[in-house]
Amino acid sequence: MKKLIKNLLLGLTILPLSMLVPSGNAQASFAVTQWFFGNWDCTIDGRPAKMQWKVVDDTQVECDGNVCSSTSGVKVVGRFSDNGSAWVPLAKRNSNRTDLGIRYLGQEQDNWFLRFDQRGQSANGWTTWRGNRYPLMCRKMPR
Repeated sequence: MKKLIKNLLLGLTILPLSMLVPSGNAQASFAVTQWFFGNWDCTIDGRPAKMQWKVVDDTQVECDGNVCSSTSGVKVVGRFSDNGSAWVPLAKRNSNRTDLGIRYLGQEQDNWFLRFDQRGQSANGWTTWRGNRYPLMCRKMPR
């Protein structure tokens, strides 16, 4: 093992990246949980909707000729389905213990907001579309 480490430091041994970096699944599973993670049943302006938030692996690989480097991390991703329509990506803008700023990433991108109520495991806020605000109410689904 000492020889392997010495050769790695000298750049003499090439190993598959999978031998040097732990599995990406383990990284995402160690991420800190936030109140908005999971599955939500929602209503958007009175229509039924679904929202999901989770942590996924975010490995970045950069190559310069035959030399590649990799960084591994995680990111938070969300998605939203309005009244059974196709899922549309969401991005987290900011969050704290009770508030979540959301960026809707559909064709007409805009900012949304939710405020969490721990007692009812629900969140209320608003969406925007074409400059108008609409109510958004969500209830956290059991795991």
